[in-house]
Amino acid sequence: MNQDVLLYHVKDHIATLTINREANRNSINSEVISLFNRFLDEAENDHTVRAILITGSGDKAFCSGADLGDLKSGRNDSGGNPISGYANLLKRISKYPKPTVARINGYCLAGGMGFMLSCDIVVARNDARFGTPEVNVGLFPMMIGALIFRNASRKKAMEMILLGEKLSAQDARDMGLITRAVPPQDLDAEVDNILQNLKEKSPIGMKIGKEAFFHMADMPLEKALDYLSEKLMDVASTEDAVEGLTAFLEKRKPEFKGK
Repeated sequence: MNQDVLLYHVKDHIATLTINREANRNSINSEVISLFNRFLDEAENDHTVRAILITGSGDKAFCSGADLGDLKSGRNDSGGNPISGYANLLKRISKYPKPTVARINGYCLAGGMGFMLSCDIVVARNDARFGTPEVNVGLFPMMIGALIFRNASRKKAMEMILLGEKLSAQDARDMGLITRAVPPQDLDAEVDNILQNLKEKSPIGMKIGKEAFFHMADMPLEKALDYLSEKLMDVASTEDAVEGLTAFLEKRKPEFKGK
């Protein structure tokens, strides 16, 4: 396995995963998927990591989707199905217990849209382009659709999917696919501000909250309210919650320990 296709490093409580296939527009193959799972495990088990950043190398593409040669051959180094491997990775990122941020540094297409939509917060260059061009090669954005329809209106989503056209960052933001679009020169500063903000929050509070929201998503209203009431009590019983409330009353900055 070529471990250089996905770079991983931890600095100042932030774990960064960088798809490193710039010559291939950061397309994903079975090696990238396998390494994503490995590094997500490492970051989850590392108590010093408080947030995850996902991005692509260079300034042309965040991720252009699946490596079509890999997909056509059905190749997977672990002997499994690369399609199901990708679907399982989207599930993993979507319910990840630590906050996730996608830094969109260029084209974000097809399977790259899945990575992006799995993240909690998405910051993009305002000259980035987005889309699901699968129909142009006789395919269809199946797994990605589950995430698209959880973020955008059905009509706008179907227009994007069926026409296979690229969207501007402004259109993507208007559809609810991304959270922020900034000039290219401001991208790193904007992402850093968000990460610095996230790392100051209670890790245990965000973990319980994210897990609760993930499980609550498809519940009927009354059941969801009852469930979230119980989860609020779980958060309120943590040491971080006690520290946060005490710090508020004492008019000082809280010191969260993730307990």
